Amino acid sequence: MKTILRPALVLFVLLTLLTGVAYPLVVTGAAQALFPAQAAGSLILRNGQPVGSSLIGQNFTDPGYFWGRPSATGPMPYNASASGGSNQGPLNPALTDAVKARIEALRAADPGNTSPVPVDLVTASASGLDPHISPAAARYQAARVARVRGLPLEKVEQLVAQETETPWLGLLGEARVQVLRLNLALDALTTAHAPG
Repeated sequence: MKTILRPALVLFVLLTLLTGVAYPLVVTGAAQALFPAQAAGSLILRNGQPVGSSLIGQNFTDPGYFWGRPSATGPMPYNASASGGSNQGPLNPALTDAVKARIEALRAADPGNTSPVPVDLVTASASGLDPHISPAAARYQAARVARVRGLPLEKVEQLVAQETETPWLGLLGEARVQVLRLNLALDALTTAHAPG
């Protein structure tokens, strides 16, 4: 029995050290050396302080900010520990009601806007954490944001164009706008144009 137990215990300890200690340390060290921003959580900083991650959306509801895609996570929007979609199919009355309510909220915030509402402003992503909206969704909100902030519409539209990310290598993915970055740039623009 001793001849079987000793090699098994030695192998157990060696594999534990290799896979439970050495491998995680090497992978973590390599990630921090090669991809430091991603390894740190892809944080977005303002004045040296983290204000969010470029990978997780935030719940903006003030009409002076661009709104992101709706989140289906609970108990609060953009809850990273509860990532997931609503799992409501297109024929589900609850989804229809939710979309109608979101359209009404957008119309109430900007009653003069009669343009069709972009679909990504009224439907949640599969993860419920999507930090991006389409350029069309950002342009749809530009007039409201400009009016509430007292900025020229052209300045806000230029900001949207400036913050629009293009597909990777011009081929993979779609053009998109990271909402938190856009709102931070908007705050900086508003501060720069504040009277006094």
